[in-house]
Amino acid sequence: MGSLDIAPWIWVVIGVVVVVLLVVFLMTGRRRRAMEQKRDEANREKAAEIRRKAEAVELDAREKEARASRARADAEQAQVEAARLKQEAEQKSGDARSLREDVARHTEKANAIDPDVHEDDHTGRGRGMGRDAQADARREVPDEAGSGTRQAEPHAENSADGARRVEGDERVQAEELRRRRERTEGDAPRSGI
Repeated sequence: MGSLDIAPWIWVVIGVVVVVLLVVFLMTGRRRRAMEQKRDEANREKAAEIRRKAEAVELDAREKEARASRARADAEQAQVEAARLKQEAEQKSGDARSLREDVARHTEKANAIDPDVHEDDHTGRGRGMGRDAQADARREVPDEAGSGTRQAEPHAENSADGARRVEGDERVQAEELRRRRERTEGDAPRSGI
């Protein structure tokens, strides 16, 4: 009998231990869930922070790419502008060269027909006359009598005598021109007197 009396008491102790274990298990389960929730919440916040940083880095990368694209476009525009300016400079240089050539031709023509232009002492050439015009001018010189032209001596400019003859020929040419002007002025009828 004594063993039967002990058996219900043991069952009560075992029941109390089981209940205590259940309470402890439930309490630790809640605490574990609460800790897991805290950890999940912290992880969510951390992930959100990482995403925000990644978005900021992405925006910075896009901005830098846009700046790089603008810089490339600016560089290409500068190259195009430089090429255009170079082409314009070459065109203007060609225009200036053409104008200089025109000026030289006009000056040469004017000097060829201007009676006041004399030979240059240093080069032996008239300042505006071409070589052909100078040769023609040396070959045909007016006669001192004014009756026509005579042939100049060949290679007269190569010697001192030739140089004096050329100077004399120029004086003769100037004198002949003056005479012609006087004749044309004398032949013209005077009006009003």
